[in-house]
Amino acid sequence: MLGYDAPRWHAMLNDLPAALLTVAVVFDLAAAALKRESLMWASIWTLWAGVIGGWAAVVAGKLAEESINHGEAIHEIMEKHEHIALMTMGVFTIVLIWKMARRFQMPPQELALTRALSIVGFLGLAWTGVLGGNLMFQHAAGIPTTTLQAEIENREAGHQHEPGEEHQHGAAADSVKTPDTMKATHPHPPGTPPHSH
Repeated sequence: MLGYDAPRWHAMLNDLPAALLTVAVVFDLAAAALKRESLMWASIWTLWAGVIGGWAAVVAGKLAEESINHGEAIHEIMEKHEHIALMTMGVFTIVLIWKMARRFQMPPQELALTRALSIVGFLGLAWTGVLGGNLMFQHAAGIPTTTLQAEIENREAGHQHEPGEEHQHGAAADSVKTPDTMKATHPHPPGTPPHSH
């Protein structure tokens, strides 16, 4: 749909709900600390949006699971990722339903319990993200095998830089001097005899 397959839909849908649910927890804790009703309502609205978006991401993830090439390592992590995501969304959904059923009029003990559950949900959210990151960045989940093979061959072939262009990989590369960069940054005084570096 719209040129996107299930893994791309999952990747597109999972970031915003995670951010919204995190902010919902932050707003809720801030409302408790600062005793501000506006923060409580901000927490409710972001929780609503996060739960709806989170379930959309879960559905897209389930569809992605069925469509990507994978072996045993990816399958094992994917199962954990799915289970933690379902538990996390279950926790946030329970918190939302609880607050809606009580019309936001809860005694301090119940408020403390829903906040504790929200923190548990946040920890689940973080762990879900770690597992998702492992799938993508350590196992290339979602990248078709043919594309991955072509990329491996492309990397093995290497590439050429234009004269004077450095191949940098961060701050450490800035301190590495090649003969080309040494010539560019090491001027010789007039009359210096020819020599090599």
